[in-house]
Amino acid sequence: MKYDVIVVGGGAAGSILASRLAEDENTSVLLLEAGKDYPDMDNLPDEIKFGHTRYAESPDSEHNWALRGTITEEQGEIHVAQGKVIGGGSSINGQAMQRGLPEDFDAWSAMGNDEWSYDKVLPFYRKMERDLDIQDDFHGTEGPMPVRRRQSGAWPPIQQAFHAACLQAGFTPTEDTNGANPAGVGVSPTNNLGGVRMSAAITHLNPMRHRLNLTVRGEVFVQKVLFEGSRAVGVEAKSGGEVFTLEADRVVLSAGAIRSPQLLMLSGIGPKEQLEQFGIPLVSELPGVGSNLWNHLSVHASFKVKDDVTLASDTDAPHFGLHYTSDGSQEPNDMLLRTSTVVDEREERVAGVRTRYRTGDVPPERAARISCTLGLPEGSGYVRLASADPGDQPTFNYRYLQHPDDIRRVREGLRFGISLLESEAYKDVIDFRINPTDEILADDDAFDLWLRQTVGTARHVSGTCKMGPDSDPMAVVDQYCRVKGVQGLWVADASVAPRIPRSGGLHPTALMIGERVVDWVAAG
Repeated sequence: MKYDVIVVGGGAAGSILASRLAEDENTSVLLLEAGKDYPDMDNLPDEIKFGHTRYAESPDSEHNWALRGTITEEQGEIHVAQGKVIGGGSSINGQAMQRGLPEDFDAWSAMGNDEWSYDKVLPFYRKMERDLDIQDDFHGTEGPMPVRRRQSGAWPPIQQAFHAACLQAGFTPTEDTNGANPAGVGVSPTNNLGGVRMSAAITHLNPMRHRLNLTVRGEVFVQKVLFEGSRAVGVEAKSGGEVFTLEADRVVLSAGAIRSPQLLMLSGIGPKEQLEQFGIPLVSELPGVGSNLWNHLSVHASFKVKDDVTLASDTDAPHFGLHYTSDGSQEPNDMLLRTSTVVDEREERVAGVRTRYRTGDVPPERAARISCTLGLPEGSGYVRLASADPGDQPTFNYRYLQHPDDIRRVREGLRFGISLLESEAYKDVIDFRINPTDEILADDDAFDLWLRQTVGTARHVSGTCKMGPDSDPMAVVDQYCRVKGVQGLWVADASVAPRIPRSGGLHPTALMIGERVVDWVAAG
């Protein structure tokens, strides 16, 4: 059978794209996911279903790729959890629903992508969501994805102290970090509903599964895109130990910002020298494939809470974040501060999966942290082929804190966070700071080394198939997400972002990208 559209990857964007395309009964859609498919909520494993567990991120879970990537030279390779299950990252993530900020998309537009200005992406943020708290022109009320702000429960002491410290430092509160004026300290939005992690597979894909023009296949590993000349005509995929050829008029890669560039290169699209190195016939020379790798980094100061301070809290308790502008920055709201526990009694945490928590002699359950996230880094990394074997994971390096402006802002940001810990607001909460020590803080070189040794990462990988005009030699797709130099092939996931959103989150932007690209793929 030949399909109208094959979507490769059932993650956040892919689930949306497939379900929306299938709304047209005359369009046949095949969605291929390398991980397991769970069409029935009753059979959804707890680690996927319930948002209070992060076990799906662990190296032992079958629901992530368990990749290895380099973070800094000091840390070397670390475990990187990328979703390998229907719903992708939206099925294993922390349920943060912080959108990109308005200035992010106006910057995308200024880079030659006028279809991605804030005014043009806002309707697609609204389309994908059902905001349960705020009803206005900035928020959707009828979309599939629920959005709420945890605030009905009591404020945990560390959150009370953080909120008060930010106000005492002169920052203003904001009621809506997803609105027109997100700067300041406000409650982080989430898509956890009644304890359930509401993935794109649950919200968008599952209600469409009854449609006869939509086929979803799990545990199918796509190895490459097939071409006749320069036109994509299908994919080569492996299932149950057999290799199959699947035909389509249009192919969309939604495999994520590590796998999508790998698939392009395996298919003959990418830097010429890499393809020649592994004997892959060139279809289209695009040197930007795999470059421009963005991800958010975070550094943490840990502290011991006083013995009479309760850390466990109700799941509806608010979690605050502060969006602010670093000293000397030309970009507003390029930094994010937050506070949280190191070990939360409500969660089945996997120590060290993304961050190295250093609490010294203090039991982790009596420690908390204040974290500084670099929302808009200047330095980027890369994804490269390790071999021509699709089963070999690509090589990738975040190259964190190599850009001098990045290390400067992170150094200043964590020092600012530590100054909040020393404020009057924390006097009844903090016993003492554990790390970094005063000795490390006093010396820039020692502090920079400590930051590189302890920096943590997120699953906000993006940018490796970035969009851009023909004048940008490193652009991989045009602003309609069509792969340059070929026909019938699109990329629709976070890899098309020309810059990472400075919000400190990526999930709702990946959802929005899926919604945004639907009409362009449908039009062919």
